[in-house]
Parts: sequence; C-alpha cells; structure tokens
Amino acid sequence: MWVRVPLPAPFKGDNKLIMSWLIVVLGYLLGSIPTALIAGRIFKKVDIRQVGDGNMGAANAFRQLGAKIGVAVGIIDAGKGALAILIAQLANLSQVTVLLAGAAAVIGHNWPIFLRFRGGRGESTTIGVLLTTITQPMLILAAPTILALIIFRNVIIASAVLFVPLPLVCWGLGVPGMLIAYGIALPCLVGFTHFLRTRQTLTPQL
Repeated sequence: MWVRVPLPAPFKGDNKLIMSWLIVVLGYLLGSIPTALIAGRIFKKVDIRQVGDGNMGAANAFRQLGAKIGVAVGIIDAGKGALAILIAQLANLSQVTVLLAGAAAVIGHNWPIFLRFRGGRGESTTIGVLLTTITQPMLILAAPTILALIIFRNVIIASAVLFVPLPLVCWGLGVPGMLIAYGIALPCLVGFTHFLRTRQTLTPQL
C-alpha cells in the first residue's frame, strides 16, 4: 500500500522572488520587440537597420518610413515601457521590482536579445516608463517638449527639454527620492546609449 507523503509548500518569500525575476525578464523581452524593424519590413519592405542612421527607433522610422509609421512606432515603443510597469504593478510587487521591470524594458529596447543586442536608443521606451511612474511631472513637461520638437525638429534637443529639468520638477512636486533618482538614471542610460551608437557610427570600418 502506497502512502502519499505531502510535499513541503514553497515559502511565500521564494514565490515572490521568483515572480519578481519573471516580471523583470518579461519587461526585458517586451522591450526587445523590434517595433521599427517589424514596421519597416511590413509596410515598406526595408530593413530599418540599413537606412538612415541605422537606429531602430522612432526617430529613424519617422525619417525613413514616414511620419505616420514613425509616430506609431514611437507610441508602441512607449507602450512597451508602460506595459512593463503596469504588469509589475498588477502583480502587486515591490516598488523596486516595478522600477527594475521598467528599466529592463529600456535595456531590452537598446540591447534586444532577438537582434544580437543591437537596438535603438530608448527615448520612447523611457518616456513610456516615466509617464507611468512619475506621471504629473512628465505631463507638465510634455507641452514644452512637443513645442521644441516642432520648432527644432531635433529629437536630441526635445529630449533635453524633457529630461534635464525633470528632476527639478519632480523635486518641486514632492516626488519621492527613489523616483527622482530613477528619473535621472533612465535618461542617463538613453544618453549613454546615444554616445555608444554615435561612436560606432563614426568609427571607420577597417
């Protein structure tokens, strides 16, 4: 006669830790979806990596694939970051895990596993993440950012208008220090990626 021995139930803490890691990995995989590449191949039959500056982001898509496709790519890329945050929040995980999931989405966009870790620069995905985590400061800066983009037609200038004063706006609104630091770190990651991409573009091929 067989006797069924009950297996020990896993600790709640272990389950929470596993769930946290899964959500962070999911955030990275969401970010890794190459929106601009997919749009280019479906609508224009081109490889976005082979045209313009080779960047797989909304700006290059706007210039090379057209305004409508470029705007759509930017919205979807922002949505990837926002979705990573929302999933982590719905899973009722800690704030640190939520922020890590958002950062993972940006990292996935910049270094996607599906494309040998060569992606975009992360502006749109970062905007999606920050809109979901520090909504009020981002909305306050939205109008001057859009105005700068219309006047100068330069994503770098518009990004500076958005990201440079962001910590001060957050501080003025009483945003917690962790979120202020997050609002500094993600744009710094965007700037670092832009530096790497520009350096690779300017490096002569031997």
